[in-house]
Amino acid sequence: MDRLLCLLSFLLLATVSHAALSPQLVYWHSVLPNTPMPSAISDFIDPDVLAEDKSGVNVYVKGKSGGTTVNVGHGGVHVGTGKPGGGGTNVNVGHGGVHVNTGHKGKPRVAVTVPSSKDFIYNYAATETQIHDDPNVALFFLEEELRSGAKMNLHFTKTTSGGASFLTQKEADAIPFSSAKLPEILDHFSVKPGSAEAEALKTTLQECEEPAVKGERKYCATSLESMVEFSMSSLGTRDVTAVSTTVAKAVTPRQQYTVTGVKALVGDRLVACHPEAYAYAVFYCHATATSKAYTVGLLGVDGVGAEAVAVCHTDTRAWNPNHVAFKVLKVKPGSVPVCHFLPEDHVVWSRSG
Repeated sequence: MDRLLCLLSFLLLATVSHAALSPQLVYWHSVLPNTPMPSAISDFIDPDVLAEDKSGVNVYVKGKSGGTTVNVGHGGVHVGTGKPGGGGTNVNVGHGGVHVNTGHKGKPRVAVTVPSSKDFIYNYAATETQIHDDPNVALFFLEEELRSGAKMNLHFTKTTSGGASFLTQKEADAIPFSSAKLPEILDHFSVKPGSAEAEALKTTLQECEEPAVKGERKYCATSLESMVEFSMSSLGTRDVTAVSTTVAKAVTPRQQYTVTGVKALVGDRLVACHPEAYAYAVFYCHATATSKAYTVGLLGVDGVGAEAVAVCHTDTRAWNPNHVAFKVLKVKPGSVPVCHFLPEDHVVWSRSG
């Protein structure tokens, strides 16, 4: 038994020294140890590295790259080497717990989403086609409609198709992020000039370089670290929380929902971050002191529940007068608060107390 424990200790130490915990999760738990990570953020963490289950214990989620795994917890240790499902060395004592997976190394996976929604960039003008065809248009409403028992026709979607992952701050800083450097960026990610993907990258860079609307701060976060730091700086505290819309079913139709409850987030200073089309995860974040946010319980006619994040803007005078919200609601900039639900891959930051 002693020899077994010695072998176990050696394998465990040797394996952990080479295992790669997700740097985003390590960072998150170091700066926000008491804040659950919303799905709008966890969905952009590389699936080939460690992710987190609902219990708060770090566990393996998915990945195809094989490597070394370590499981520790609930009185047990498991060490395994080799590809999933194929041979290797295993030592088992007790039951599972934490799983560490050494994922792939090299360039980040390129996954450019085309097109992306611009509904939540407030200097953006709507087109007639967008007003009729964009499912996100249904997400805009007036604040007076936000009450228990109210009924709304909604269609919750993700504005990106997934695939892009966060880089670490160090990785992001090593890659140009500027329209002037577009040829170098395209070459770095092996994106063909003139392609739809290249145009998407170009558009995102241009939007990130445009000035913020009056009364707001804006920033394009090229890493999770930079998103968190911008949010904390804008809110004036490191005691922050993040929320995103969650729907109980992966795909839902446009349907009628009934509001089952409304809860206001703390304060009137918020940071909203919206995913952009890019070769890795980039979020367009803007901070405002003229907004309120709510978490809203909803129940669809098909029985599917949702907890949606709603943001109400109390001062829209600086928005583009042709923005889709004014077209749909038939109101003028600055006349009434304009509210919208956030798609599932957007995130709102607020003070936690």
